[in-house]
Amino acid sequence: MRHRKQGRKLGRTTSHRKALFRNQATALFEHEQIRTTLPKCKELRRVAEKLITLAKKGDLHARRQAAKMLYGRNLHYTPRRGDSGALDKHAVLQKLFDEIGPRYQDRNGGYTRIIRGELRKGDGAQMAYIQLV
Repeated sequence: MRHRKQGRKLGRTTSHRKALFRNQATALFEHEQIRTTLPKCKELRRVAEKLITLAKKGDLHARRQAAKMLYGRNLHYTPRRGDSGALDKHAVLQKLFDEIGPRYQDRNGGYTRIIRGELRKGDGAQMAYIQLV
């Protein structure tokens, strides 16, 4: 019985699931909207809202906790600039604490919005958009 067990497994191991949400949260804070399947959106919302709450606090301890959630175990991450033009994880963390956190200072939760999209053509999965409000 699954009584009082929170979260979806999404057919992945624990480490794969953590890496998935780490990458999706980084992409969400970088682009402020991403498209993925509906169950992933609903689980990503839990992760993203906790990170935004940490960003609202804004102190060093909260920044280190958020870095741990974004980077994983490697807290001494050395930023590398790629040719793709995408922000690295250090820049995403800086954006989270400098822009996104202060934006929601007067809001008590509900920082993300999920909008259902079309069905995916290949397997018929329900797609959705998750975006920052």
